Amino acid sequence: MSFTIGQVAAAVDVNVQTIRYYERRGLFPAARRTPAGYRQYADDAVARLRFIRHAQDLGFSLSEIQELLGLRVRHGSACDTVERKTRKKIEVVQQRIHDLQRMKRTLERLAAACAVRRPTAECPILEVLEDHADVSH
Repeated sequence: MSFTIGQVAAAVDVNVQTIRYYERRGLFPAARRTPAGYRQYADDAVARLRFIRHAQDLGFSLSEIQELLGLRVRHGSACDTVERKTRKKIEVVQQRIHDLQRMKRTLERLAAACAVRRPTAECPILEVLEDHADVSH
């Protein structure tokens, strides 16, 4: 059985242009063409596209996903490699969480400063942003 690009896109709820982009990046195999020039995808196309989308949802970049796809077809030591890459991604996510929490605290302090300003005072948020001061503390 084969699928059109529209059927594959609909099955995973992505845009057709996304599939074409993945093809150009080498993440998604180029489809064979019908005599009329329509793309025809194999049965595993939907599963591969779901794999790519799930990996993106977990924060993996397209380059990292390409590596994971390469490991997906190998057996044995591939699981160790995937685990290492996943643990590295966990560290990146943890750092992002830390950075976002710091940003939130800073924004809360700026919003609080704005709430207590006098009508004639300048906006403390704009002042900090214009000053280019380090507001992360």
